[in-house]
This record gives sequence, C-alpha cells and structure tokens, in this order.
Amino acid sequence: MKFPLYIAKRYLFSKSRSSAINIITLIAALGVIVGTMALFIVLSVFSGLKEFSLGFIKVSDPDLKISASVGKSFFFTDSMANLLEDKTIAHYTKVVEERAFFNYKEKSHIASIKGVDADYLLVNNIDTAIYVGDWLAKEAYNTVVIGSGVSATLSLGTYDFLDPLKVYVPKPGKGYISNPKTAFNQINLQPVGVFRLTEELDNKYVFSHLDLAQSLLNYKPNQISAIELKLVNVKNQKALIDKLQSTLGSGFKIETRAQLNSVFHKMLNTENLVSYLIFTLILIIALFNVIGAIVMMILDKRENLKTLFNLGASISEIKKIFIYQGFLLTFFGLVIGLILSISFVLLQQKFGFIMITSSLPYPVKFTLFNVLVVFFTILTLGYLAALIASSRISKKIVQ
Repeated sequence: MKFPLYIAKRYLFSKSRSSAINIITLIAALGVIVGTMALFIVLSVFSGLKEFSLGFIKVSDPDLKISASVGKSFFFTDSMANLLEDKTIAHYTKVVEERAFFNYKEKSHIASIKGVDADYLLVNNIDTAIYVGDWLAKEAYNTVVIGSGVSATLSLGTYDFLDPLKVYVPKPGKGYISNPKTAFNQINLQPVGVFRLTEELDNKYVFSHLDLAQSLLNYKPNQISAIELKLVNVKNQKALIDKLQSTLGSGFKIETRAQLNSVFHKMLNTENLVSYLIFTLILIIALFNVIGAIVMMILDKRENLKTLFNLGASISEIKKIFIYQGFLLTFFGLVIGLILSISFVLLQQKFGFIMITSSLPYPVKFTLFNVLVVFFTILTLGYLAALIASSRISKKIVQ
C-alpha cells in the first residue's frame, strides 16, 4: 500500500520532462479548485437566501397555529384559556381572518382582513416590517395596517381622511342574493401603516383590530378563526402539539410554522437540490481534465512503469499509483478551493462587500453541512475520475 502511494506522490509533485503534461496537470488542479469554489459558494448563497427568506416568515407566522378542522371559526372557551396557560407557551393571540373586497376611489382589490388582538405583537413581530406609518393604536377603532402590495394596487397611502378605504364582506347565509346592496357588510377604514415583507404577504393581508373584524363578519365576541402561539422553546413543540391535540380533539388542527409554509419550504429545497445537481454536472465535466492528466501521465511514465513491472510490481499496484495520484490531485485542489471559498463566504457574511442594493448585502451563510457536501462530492468524483483513467493500464502498456 505504501509503495504505490509513495510513487504517486513523486509523480504528482515532481515536474515532468514534458511541459505539456505539466500544463495539463496544472489545468486539472485549477479545474478542481474553481469547481470546488463554485459549488461551495452557490450552496452558501442558497443557505443565505433561505435564511433571509425564512426571516420574513418568522415575522409574519407564529410558532404554532390552532384552527378549526372544519369551518372557518370556533368559539374560544374558558377551558381553552386554561389549556393555553402552559409553561411552554410564552404568549398566545386570538385572530379572525377572512377574504374581503377592498375599494378605494375607483380601484379595487381582494385580500384577507386579519383582525388581531392586543397581544398579537407578542407573538408576531409584524410591526418591525412597517416602513410607513405606525401599528394599530388601541384607541383608533377603524384603522388598519395594509401590505405594500395592497397599497400599490389601490394607490393608497396613509391618513387619507377625505377618501376612506372601503371593505366589503358577504353576509353569512344561504340561497341566492336578491339585493346586492344588502348582501354585504361594509365598513370604512383608515390605513395608518404600510408593511413590507414578501410579495405574497404584501398583497394578501390587511390588519385590523379583532373586534372590528368580528363585527364585520357578524361574529360573536368569543368567536375567532385561529389562535397563534409563541413558544418558550420551539424545540419542545412536538410534546406540546401532542398535548394540545389530545385535549382539543379532532375538531382542531395544529400547524407549525414549517407546515404553514410547506410549499415555500419545498420550493427552497428544490431550488437548492437543482443547483447542487447542475454544479455537480459541471464538476463532472471539469474532472475530465483529471482523467486527461492521468492518462497523459501514464503515457509519459510508460518506460518507468515497464521497469516497475519487471521489478515485480503487479498491474493492480501500478493502477493504484495513478488512482492515488488522481485522488491526491483532487484532494489538494479540494482543500485549496475550500479554503478560498470559505474565506470568501466568511468575508461576505461579515463585511457584505457584494451588495444587492445600496443597503442590502448579498445573503450568504457558512454551514458545516455545505462543507461536508462539497468535500464528499469532490472526493467521490475525483476518485471515480482516477479509477476511470487508471483502468487504461494493462499488460500491453507495461510490457
């Protein structure tokens, strides 16, 4: 085992008499270095983008959400309140949510009105996303906070006292609508703030006081759409979910933040996987340089191989020389590429010298998982490349 490795190191680090082979070997090494850097940086960028995107979700969505399995609402009872006095629950808030028709001057938009109580900001930090105006004030009943998408669609700003924002919700009931004018509940609203998160959320939500939304929907004071929870420690959520589900029964469903955004998580994971596969394919193409370099080395060292064979080295041992050489070439290229790419990612993470906008650096995130993925991917491909190249060695070459 030591003999093939020793020869492989000599062949790798010593200059060949042919300058062409030296250049080909250098190109192969550079290909591994650049490929390693590209793969690691891309994975780090996607990790950063994932964390950046999930940051918006953490602002808008709770750790857990309790809602009715059937229907749009349920009644909040004293037994529920007692159940939620669990030491693992930091805060909870009651919300009412329903699709509504919004009209401002001659423009209209369909969005969800979400009535929230005074504890809502203890569960969701939506107020940190407000960039115009303020959050709902307790004393201002008919006020709302709208998404930037709603604001743009309706050409609506804040504190327009002359032209209110009108909201319409169908009255509950069955059968045909005989008089459209009496078929809707309608309230005039005054936007006092505009928030900006993601495009979907910006176009979807209009926040109001809980009692206003209940009045608009003809709900009773204890009738709500959901309960949103903030946990002391999210890691303990499974035990709490089991406890709540067993107590509340099948009439209620309990969803985590990940479940509330399952499509979004799948999209991010799919994008990450596709990017990994694309860059792995590019790496496979780049590692053909390694195969070429080893084949050229085999041809260049043909006389030496004959000598080794005549001295008693077997064909398998001679093959191992070039397997080790290809593996070492890949390994050293991998190490250099990782050092350079990790340095780049850490510098970008700390100083943000590459910017998306004047105030927003391109998000990247260093993770040990990405290091391991790149490490084993490159080593595996490098070993396969060396194995393919060494398979050309036969008795015809060494005799």
